[in-house]
Amino acid sequence: MALFPQILHSPHPGLASVSPSSSTRAFRRAPSLRAPAPSRGRRFVAAAGASGPLEPSSYPPESNDGLVELPLFPLPLVLFPDATHALHIFEFRYRIMMHTVLQTDLRFGIVFAGSGSGGAADIGCVGEVVKHERLADDDRFFLICKGQQRFRVARVVRTKPYLVAAVQWLEDRPPAETPAPGEDAEALAADVETLMRDVIRIANRLNGKPEKDVGDLRRGLFPTPFSFYVGNTFEGAPREQQALLELEDTPARLRRERDTLRNTLNYLTAASAVKDAFSSSPSSG
Repeated sequence: MALFPQILHSPHPGLASVSPSSSTRAFRRAPSLRAPAPSRGRRFVAAAGASGPLEPSSYPPESNDGLVELPLFPLPLVLFPDATHALHIFEFRYRIMMHTVLQTDLRFGIVFAGSGSGGAADIGCVGEVVKHERLADDDRFFLICKGQQRFRVARVVRTKPYLVAAVQWLEDRPPAETPAPGEDAEALAADVETLMRDVIRIANRLNGKPEKDVGDLRRGLFPTPFSFYVGNTFEGAPREQQALLELEDTPARLRRERDTLRNTLNYLTAASAVKDAFSSSPSSG
């Protein structure tokens, strides 16, 4: 599969192929929802109590079986840890949910519900409200949330007035075996960063932009948060993003991202060669 990372801001979305099958398992049919970014010029207020990285003790208390109840918001997008999304809350039941969220701990779960999937994924990510605006005329909300902890839905607690589930937290597991040379998480992260640089460089050439230095893409991130950052750039491929979110193995996630970026780089290299051939052809003048 070849696709453009979001950081390219490519004006050629038709060059991306984004139809991998997802390994998600549906647990309940989700409503049809949309999440457009807020309009320019809107003023947001910081959510009271919004904080930095969350500690497990910040969440609602666990039950006897180690699960935590969490309100869920099925959406046609994938939220990664540390990523931000702007949401427009307009459906009545989710306006009720946001009233509750804003008066309690500011956290809710986002689960991917793509069109035609028949339901919502059972692995999602907690979103913490960091800014919000309530429209007094009809009680809609515009808000910005930041991804926190991943979770797996264990069971549905209730569906009215909105979906609430008992969830368990997910963390990446350490490798069961010693990785082969060059296949450890640190080496894979370096490979992925190099491929991202090459993809951006060739995409800029195709778009007629100068091939300037991209800069530090990794920004000092450890392999696991970097793998989430890379997955978040695969905008336009939510099923692939969901597959990456579900992996509980950092090297496996980075290998999958490396393969995707290699395919993208091969595609862009071929497209660049074709463009150069046509531009140098005598008939092109």
